Amino acid sequence: MASRKDPMGIGLAVLNRIASSPAIDRLGLRKQTEKAVYHGTRAGFQAAGSAGRTFKRVKGSGKPQRQSTSGDSGVFDLTPTEDQEMIVGVVAEFASEVLRPGAEAAEKTDDTPKEVLAQTTEFGLSLLNVPEALGGLSEERSATTGVLVAEALAYGDMGQAVACLAPSAVATAISLWGSDEQQQTYLPAFTGEDVPAAALVFAEPTPLFDPFVLSTTATKKSDGYVLNGLKSGAVRGTEADLFVVSADLDGKPALFVVEASAEGVGVAADPSMGLRSAGLTRLKLEDAPAALLGDGAEDDYREAVRLARLGWSALALGTAKAVLDYTKEYVVGREAFGEPIAYRQSVAFMVANIAIELEGMRLVTLKAASRAEQGQSHAREVALARKLAAEYGMKIGTDGVQLLGGHGFVKEHPVERWYRDLRAVGLMEGAVLV
Repeated sequence: MASRKDPMGIGLAVLNRIASSPAIDRLGLRKQTEKAVYHGTRAGFQAAGSAGRTFKRVKGSGKPQRQSTSGDSGVFDLTPTEDQEMIVGVVAEFASEVLRPGAEAAEKTDDTPKEVLAQTTEFGLSLLNVPEALGGLSEERSATTGVLVAEALAYGDMGQAVACLAPSAVATAISLWGSDEQQQTYLPAFTGEDVPAAALVFAEPTPLFDPFVLSTTATKKSDGYVLNGLKSGAVRGTEADLFVVSADLDGKPALFVVEASAEGVGVAADPSMGLRSAGLTRLKLEDAPAALLGDGAEDDYREAVRLARLGWSALALGTAKAVLDYTKEYVVGREAFGEPIAYRQSVAFMVANIAIELEGMRLVTLKAASRAEQGQSHAREVALARKLAAEYGMKIGTDGVQLLGGHGFVKEHPVERWYRDLRAVGLMEGAVLV
């Protein structure tokens, strides 16, 4: 699954950041962290950039920094490294103790609480795929770690997980494909203590959206590019300081960096069926100034789509596991005709099928992540992971509601929310990146 040569530095770096933060006491994570360290809605479009952050442009001095691939160990091993176990252990505790209890309140406000987002900054989520030379945690790609972290967060709540991971998606995109100047200009904000709100925006509000057929257009000007079009699925767009946006450039898709404070950038709330706590918005671009991300290679764009779909597959794993664990407990405790409904074969087989489908989703997703971080071809594996996550994720959500009967249809139980969130997996593009 991951290179067995990985050093212990990443996990300890993350946990030491957390251990030095007073926020963990407020969120009740001190015990878990110390143990791990010891062992190693607005109407209409409005101007964006409400936070008012500006980025000081820094001239590039040479070749951009890139993380290296981990290399193929020659062993098919699904055991997480010690680094991954430490990181995921703390993130899973955070998801269970903070995201899960706060999910209902976050959905009602269509937003993730600021203190929750601040705490994920302490985890160093935005640093995982930033080269060490630029303030990140490692010189090696860690797509598998990204999948495991996304899975752990989504086990608590997928909507808040997306909000927590959105800045990391932008930092990862700039690290993987940005020019030296773009890395020097923007990445310091993502490696500091005050990580900006940011969004990776691919989707458009069109039927049967295809990320390779875009209505948003980019036009080259003497001093850069301008974008025109309407995008959707921008995470926390009303508060974002920076966007990485897809647009059509001379008949080919490409990624562009757009600062929220620029003229011609407008946002509007876009409440959705699921992922409500992600604070999804539409992004309206009217001659908005933009910079081409890196050299705009089409292969880079295809890779961005793949890694985003891999991120959504990981989110589906966490939410599907939440459905499985909840329904297993429910059917054992719920009685009908004098016995637990789990004794009925139709119920027991349905729960078993959820577990089987989840295992298949997880194996394919981890295989795709492993090949991505080793620099091997992974288009086929990502396509399979996306297909299984979309199809089985939706089925698991449906079966979870069915197993609870009338209780599955009401908000007293979280299964109906998980059903709605899982529906997004086959529809969303962008927003997250591993």
